[in-house]
Amino acid sequence: QVQLVESGGGLVQAGGSLRLSCAASGRTISTYAMGWFRQAPGKEREYVATISYSGGRTDYADSVRGRFTISRGSAKNTVYLQMNSLKPEGTAGYYCAAGNYGMGLREYYHWGQGTQVTVSS
Repeated sequence: QVQLVESGGGLVQAGGSLRLSCAASGRTISTYAMGWFRQAPGKEREYVATISYSGGRTDYADSVRGRFTISRGSAKNTVYLQMNSLKPEGTAGYYCAAGNYGMGLREYYHWGQGTQVTVSS
């Protein structure tokens, strides 16, 4: 079983940056693709970014492409989401997940509890 714990969320002004981390324990995540999703109050959880198990492929939602970067740590048990030029509409709980490379929630088997990001205008 894989346990995922997100950290790095907080309050930031519009235009600012945050770096989210997702630390895995239990089973290794080196054989999983990893994804980041977000969920704002009253809205469905939506795809943000994904990275292949090797780190060689990445993909982003149109809304964050060019501002966010997903990466895997050198120890292979951590995944990051660097978020630049944050916008107020980016306010949400951010969740990391382990599974298959893709944009759909059903591609992922293991989920963290989330970390809150609040972007003030």
